[in-house]
Amino acid sequence: MNKKNNLISVFFLLVPGFILLISFTHIPAVKTLMNSFFSTAKGRRPSKFVGLENYDVLWHDATFWKVFTNNIIYACGVIPTSILLSLAMALWVNSKIVGRPFLRFSYFLPTVLPLIAVGNIWLFFYAPGFGLIDQIASSLGFPSFNILGSQESSLFGVMAVGIWKEAGFYMIFYLAGLQAIPPDLREAAMIEGANKWYIFWKITFPLLTPTTLFVSVNAVINSFRQIDHIVVMTQGGPDYASTLLLYYIYEAAFMFWDTAYATTLSVVLILILCVIAIGQFFVLDKKVHYQ
Repeated sequence: MNKKNNLISVFFLLVPGFILLISFTHIPAVKTLMNSFFSTAKGRRPSKFVGLENYDVLWHDATFWKVFTNNIIYACGVIPTSILLSLAMALWVNSKIVGRPFLRFSYFLPTVLPLIAVGNIWLFFYAPGFGLIDQIASSLGFPSFNILGSQESSLFGVMAVGIWKEAGFYMIFYLAGLQAIPPDLREAAMIEGANKWYIFWKITFPLLTPTTLFVSVNAVINSFRQIDHIVVMTQGGPDYASTLLLYYIYEAAFMFWDTAYATTLSVVLILILCVIAIGQFFVLDKKVHYQ
């Protein structure tokens, strides 16, 4: 009887969460999928069923493929760099060093700043002629260069902001994972004569694989949903050189008012994230050590 009552209690505790999840995640996703098969309503002209026409337009859209390539480059650059940097920072601030609380605060500070503010801060760094980066470069004898105004460098300038913003956030999870590792394992390995690199690769890193899986999934999602600093810093320019998928969706929906195409892009983005997340869990989960 008590077991049955416990199950009922658990069910009612989970119901509010399920309602919120379905209302704000699943229902909008299904509605977005349905709307992608209709045209955009304009004025008194209602939307009509067009089948796969929107997907055909997307397939032949050269700008979409350029933006998609930008996002892949962005993800391949930001994800591994921010994860490796966050792991290094976590190892550093987990050791016994002077000023450890200040270092932890300093590394985590970018995370609590709004991306709008971060974008404006980095605009000053990148400003040609009087920006911080240009001032340092000119003092070393390098010519002035407009990083955000060049098609070759604007995406990498945006990527640097993403790395700076995300690394401190992932560091918190790695720091928690490091503090959950029993110190007896390290002490036993040191007694046996193991050096720091051996302890890291054979003990610390394997026990951090659950954290790495969690962080990598979040890093993939974050790399495909960045828009705030794009709006502030480049607005996707020049010539779509720094446009990411979410900004392209925003542009289609709220600048060109082509909501049907925007929903089609949203469906493609959701499918990309689902495929990557499922692949991560099936591939990486086999290499995760939970004990």
